[in-house]
Amino acid sequence: MAVVQEKELLCKEWLSKPKKLLINGKWVEPKSGKYFESYNPATEEVLAKIPEGGKEDVDLAVKAARHAFENGPWYRKMTTAQRARCLYKLAELIEKNADELAQLETLDNGKPIKESRYVDVPMTAETFRYYAGWATKIEGETINANSDFFTYTLREPVGVVGQIIPWNFPMLMLAWKWGPALACGNTVVLKPAEQTPLTALRLGELALEAGFPEGVVNIVTGLGPDSAGEFLANHMDVDKIAFTGEDKTGQIIVKASAGNLKRVSLELGGKAPNIVFADADIEAAVKGAITGIFFNQGQVCCAGSRLFLEKAVHDEFMDKLLERVGKMRQGFGLDEDTVIGPQVSKEQQERCLDYIEIAKKEGAKLACGGARPEDLKKGYFVKPTIFTDVNNEMRIAQEEVFGPVLSVIPFKNIEEVAEQANKVRYGLSGAVWTRDVKKAHKLASHIKAGTIWVNCYNVFDPAVPFGGYKQSGYGRELGKHSIELYSNIKSVWLNLAD
Repeated sequence: MAVVQEKELLCKEWLSKPKKLLINGKWVEPKSGKYFESYNPATEEVLAKIPEGGKEDVDLAVKAARHAFENGPWYRKMTTAQRARCLYKLAELIEKNADELAQLETLDNGKPIKESRYVDVPMTAETFRYYAGWATKIEGETINANSDFFTYTLREPVGVVGQIIPWNFPMLMLAWKWGPALACGNTVVLKPAEQTPLTALRLGELALEAGFPEGVVNIVTGLGPDSAGEFLANHMDVDKIAFTGEDKTGQIIVKASAGNLKRVSLELGGKAPNIVFADADIEAAVKGAITGIFFNQGQVCCAGSRLFLEKAVHDEFMDKLLERVGKMRQGFGLDEDTVIGPQVSKEQQERCLDYIEIAKKEGAKLACGGARPEDLKKGYFVKPTIFTDVNNEMRIAQEEVFGPVLSVIPFKNIEEVAEQANKVRYGLSGAVWTRDVKKAHKLASHIKAGTIWVNCYNVFDPAVPFGGYKQSGYGRELGKHSIELYSNIKSVWLNLAD
């Protein structure tokens, strides 16, 4: 067992320093003088005291972002190549500090260090690198509308962007938000999740080191309700809000946006169908099912939490699945052998355990897990849990648990599973496992979701758009489509007639 010892923590010195808000290129105390604690979910120990930003702090951050947008160099004076260089430099600094950032992410979120090191950090750097390339390629077009006019379009940034990110992928969600917004020339006020604010603050330091001008990126930590997040969503001088998180919070943000009709993009919850046919590669599908639900402790909006198994392969699949899950090592994220860590908070742990009890009362059969581990006395752990004999109408199959809880649902044929897959209010993702390419294409077109994986799960790339249907939100992050979220199109008519 290889565990990172305290003396080996690269972020130890950084954690010991007082934390502040980033406003207008400077690290400042919150106006209220209040702080809250950020905990290590594996040990329940305090990692750091975090500034509790309030209305005054949000106002100052928005004013700084507005001034930087209207009067600063970022959009009006810097070339697109100079903006690109800042984004490229930030990607380089992330890679240079990769081990420190991975440890910090694991301490704050609880996820296994291998996930932080080999997924979160490199994908964060690659996202910034991808959008650095876009900074020089955002173009308008000429339109042959009328011979008496020269007509063209300009694609311009929307202005000041408020961004609220979740706690499950703190670094990566920051990159998904900052990357396209900054490439387009916007300025940003970021509100990280109160459970996991640390890597956002560290990336703020790296952004200043990369050469981002004052006021371009601002970070206001705080609590969600009646604090920084709400003030940002309601602010009358914010031109756009981008939010990733729970669907109920998304609805609140949409209502808050009505004050000045600010633009909104939402990436919300999911209840993905992971569909396995009898003709699939069963070994690969078992691995995919484990990745689909237990990656990041199940705290993934696109988690394959509804596993649909064709009846002919149900028993064989379950035997292989339970054997593999039984070998998964659960423990502290800094242990190199850990495969699954704790939930991010006590609240999230209790939410998972509550849903497990609900499933039992509804008649679902507990195949494994169903409680916190007996050998882990501290930390917000929940055992990898699988329920069989689930029908698609149960709450466990309809509501997002956001934890390591899998519902297994048998099906007879493609028509039945196609109908059941869409009988849920979400539509973020789904997967199909089959060797029949016609069957795969048919289901991929039928499932109402923004991403469909075929014979794979949780595959991402900065160039490929991601977003949802129905109550999973609207707008697309990543790829060229996210440029549309952070830019306006202006049409210009030049009279050529005598």
